[in-house]
Amino acid sequence: MLTAMVSDGSMMCLSLAYVADRVPEARRAAAFGVFTGVCSAGFVASTFAARFLPVSTTCQVSAVAAVVTAAYMKAFLQETDGGASSCRSEEAASLPLCLPSSSSEESSPRLPPLRKAPSLSEIATLLTSSSTFSRATVVTFFHGLGETGLLNTLLYFLKAKFHYSKNQYANLLLIMGITGSFSQLAVMPLLVPKLGEQKLLIIALIASCGHAFLYSIAWSSWVPYLAASCVVLSTLVNPCIRSIISKKVGPFEQGMVQGCITGISSIANVISPLVFTPLTAWCLSEATPFYLKGFSLACAGFATLVALATSISMRPAEVQPDRK
Repeated sequence: MLTAMVSDGSMMCLSLAYVADRVPEARRAAAFGVFTGVCSAGFVASTFAARFLPVSTTCQVSAVAAVVTAAYMKAFLQETDGGASSCRSEEAASLPLCLPSSSSEESSPRLPPLRKAPSLSEIATLLTSSSTFSRATVVTFFHGLGETGLLNTLLYFLKAKFHYSKNQYANLLLIMGITGSFSQLAVMPLLVPKLGEQKLLIIALIASCGHAFLYSIAWSSWVPYLAASCVVLSTLVNPCIRSIISKKVGPFEQGMVQGCITGISSIANVISPLVFTPLTAWCLSEATPFYLKGFSLACAGFATLVALATSISMRPAEVQPDRK
């Protein structure tokens, strides 16, 4: 458990930072989509494997896969210079973490290379130095709050209303995983050059809201499978946000900014069960003054709606669409 606490979040943000260092800005959104699509495909494959492997060997297989991954990384991945060739002077290292803007228009903060771990105040300065960062933080938090609340309470709702079994719920998750993988691997690289990250983010958040609201008003056992189809677009929220903030910072702070977004998402993941678990228990009990067992799922949709409103308020000039 302690190992997972240290490694799980850091692996994602470091991998995204590596992708950002190796891929030009014009293709970064598509690259993030492909990367997250591969992660989703791994989730689907592991879910399939878990259904056929004995429980006693699942952890051993996972450990072997982790060792193979580490060996592959050591053998084939080359360390990036993080843009060190463009900024190596000692003067740059002594500059403040976030430089103030010299013009009236908002400029992307370009941070000097970090010689030590940034403090919380420096991270807060970075996240508040740009309205794009601030709004991306809000979008990440409320989307994570709604998405985690939806996934944590969906099983209880489906079991209480439609008597779903564990296998039916697993099949639903597999459909969502396969759909999400296909979308990130095939759909996002096609849509980003035409729409840009901001418009695609808005469309993905609209689909995410519809995803939650459709679950909340499900009137038959087949409706959740229809709602799962919204994942085709809703799964694009995370790579769009990652790409937007990646383009607003320089090469030295890619890992730090991606880590900040991962941390904000983790905070939302911690808060969400504390809010939605008792709310779901109350909605499924006989003590509610109204009959709407999916009210907690609707609340998850309203949380995502806040993220949608925040994403719409982003100025078009802040986010430029990709160009081939």
